[in-house]
Amino acid sequence: MSRFARNIELQHKIPTVGASGVNVVKFKDYDLLYGNGMPIRYVAFPFPVAGQPRSVHKSYVEGKDLLSGKPMMKAILDALTLPLTDEEKKSGMPSGYTPEPRLLKPDTEANLHRLFKDKEWTDFNPIILPTEKLVAEMLKGTSRKPDEVVCRYFGTTREMTVEKAAVIAVMAGARVEYFPTILAVLTQASSFGNSTSSAANMIVVNGPVRKEIGMNSGMDALGPFAEANSVIGRSFTLAGKIIGDVRLGAGAYSSLGSNLQYNNLCFAENEELLPEGWDPISVQMGFKRTDNVVSIGSGWSYISSVGEAQIKHPPHMMFRDYMRSLTGMAATIIMDPTVAALLKDAHGFKTKAQLAEWLAQNVEVAAGTYWGNGVNTTAMMPLALQGLAPYAAWKDLPPDTLLKPFTNPRTINVIITGGNIQTTWFVTDFRFGRGILIDEWR
Repeated sequence: MSRFARNIELQHKIPTVGASGVNVVKFKDYDLLYGNGMPIRYVAFPFPVAGQPRSVHKSYVEGKDLLSGKPMMKAILDALTLPLTDEEKKSGMPSGYTPEPRLLKPDTEANLHRLFKDKEWTDFNPIILPTEKLVAEMLKGTSRKPDEVVCRYFGTTREMTVEKAAVIAVMAGARVEYFPTILAVLTQASSFGNSTSSAANMIVVNGPVRKEIGMNSGMDALGPFAEANSVIGRSFTLAGKIIGDVRLGAGAYSSLGSNLQYNNLCFAENEELLPEGWDPISVQMGFKRTDNVVSIGSGWSYISSVGEAQIKHPPHMMFRDYMRSLTGMAATIIMDPTVAALLKDAHGFKTKAQLAEWLAQNVEVAAGTYWGNGVNTTAMMPLALQGLAPYAAWKDLPPDTLLKPFTNPRTINVIITGGNIQTTWFVTDFRFGRGILIDEWR
């Protein structure tokens, strides 16, 4: 909320008030001090907001702002028109704030490990202490300059530099040869999953680099059995926590959280066992097979198949059934090569795109179930109220009417990984952005 309000004020010069549920608006003070650095004023509604009937939303607007106690509309008008307070006019870093030094003072190894945990600079698993010597060695894995900015966290002043990325790579236990891949991953560090819901990430690597650095795309590809998978995925978590300042009760505010955040589902696609005609996800994004690419997705849901696929009950029909529980905005199916071969040879899907098209046309959800999902209500109901298709037509459908939530087949991805042992799969709602070329960070 704050970053959108910040962009409207800075880019379009429009005074803005942030409005949010009272469950998260408490983070406004932290955000002012350490996040966007400008005085976004807020009003707070009762929680929950999404999925409530119009009468409840009307009562929120006609009720009181839960921050100031004023009538809601007066609170909004005051926030838009009253002069800035002395507190809001302050600039620079907060009083008493001291930037962390580039180098920590020498201390015992035990004390330094304790310091990193007390500062929440870890995932609370053991780390390698990032000494100057180890960081300098890690920097040999790239031609980029140490002070070059890799990414900025949500447009704030917090920057990830190549040297900071090397620190994180050392902490995670990375080898030097992993570093270009880690740098490519960390260009997206600001997207590390953090939300009131249980957001998480997925990291998929394609190209010859998979074999060069020993990434696992075969047996137990999603398990804790390959150093590269584990360390690269962990680097993303450490970067998101440290550079994003995602600390419990401060920058972190997920109700349940997600265990997937420890490793961020980091694995390689098994390109060697793709059926003929089935392209790697990187090629589907427009890259060449010889390109080394990392792709990062984000989502919430991760549903495991409960048994093996059988010819008499086609797996794509089971995908269809599982996908009914997703939001409908995107899906990524991770499957063993045996499932891909079955779909190609026994059921005639010549490409991943054909499978995605079939799923988009055959996944159906009752309108009541679709709008009963708070994510859909929050994201799609505004489009429906603007009269935009197809959501406007869906808005007033009887609850039992079936609709097809996956309006764009291109948001349905298929990734092949695993040991070619068992016809199993996972259905997720992870959505991918465009892949990142790893060789640009060598």
